[in-house]
Amino acid sequence: MPTTRAAPDPATRRPRPTPVRSSTWRDRLHRFDVRYVPYLLIAPFFLLFLVFGLFPMVFNGVVALRHWRLDDPELTGWAGTENFRRLLTDGDFGNALYNTSGIFLLSTVPQLLLALIIASMLNRRLRAQTWWRVGALLPYITPITASTLVFNVFFSRDFGMANWALGLLGIGTETPIDWRADKLHSWIAIATMVNWKWIGYNALLYLAAMQSIPRDVYEASALDGAGPWRQLWRITVPMIRPVVIFTVVLSTIGGLQLFTEPMLFDLNAQTARGGAGGEWQTVAQLIYKVGWKDLNLGYAAAMSWALFLIILVVAALNTLLTNRISGGRR
Repeated sequence: MPTTRAAPDPATRRPRPTPVRSSTWRDRLHRFDVRYVPYLLIAPFFLLFLVFGLFPMVFNGVVALRHWRLDDPELTGWAGTENFRRLLTDGDFGNALYNTSGIFLLSTVPQLLLALIIASMLNRRLRAQTWWRVGALLPYITPITASTLVFNVFFSRDFGMANWALGLLGIGTETPIDWRADKLHSWIAIATMVNWKWIGYNALLYLAAMQSIPRDVYEASALDGAGPWRQLWRITVPMIRPVVIFTVVLSTIGGLQLFTEPMLFDLNAQTARGGAGGEWQTVAQLIYKVGWKDLNLGYAAAMSWALFLIILVVAALNTLLTNRISGGRR
């Protein structure tokens, strides 16, 4: 009688080992591409930032703590906080900070408001939409030096088109306005230059963000009786809040670092005084004057760090305020 063999228990059966395949050059290339190529692609930015961004900032911080005058090489050594304490009693720095703040308010607030309104208009169905949008960007691509020189003629006291246009409205018919004689008029002139250049740029940023808002939202609000103005502030602004915050921070940084427009607005620009009595001298102009005209690099470095801290504080406050206002309009 033949005997039968019991089948092996499946629980004790071991899996057959898989053969080990040697790594090919394609596998190694794939692993290198996945693991290391992204770092190689972003490395140039960090190298350039290290050389032209981080190192100058650290070196400038060291200079701010030293006595460093190019016209007196023997005056050297550590100054500690002396340069920073001098800022608290420096009338020139206070005047420059006051001018910078005034021009910043006259330029940034109208600039962003008008950019929102223009973007809202460009977001509608218009004839020749592309031409209108390109036209809004033309001031931005114009060289800032060329546009500022044109505005110098525009705001001329005797033959400027600004006084001519105001004369048509009955303003300044007897005595033409001297746009370089006092703070307010010079601030308005410089703020006009800044607004003319940056309104279109910010408007296109807002327009790009508005394109992502569904049309159904506007149609539903129109059925509820909301007009265009209410739709702008109740729907559009809250839904493009990240872009609004971005433009606020960008405008804050640019407005507090204003240099080219006030520098070229002065008919005697090489002095960097911002008018005969410093009527429109900004902090950036004063840093340039102290560093490269008065040759006091240590004090100029302290001014630049003070401006850096001021920009951080103002940008943070503007971000919080914008975030709260736009978030509260929902």
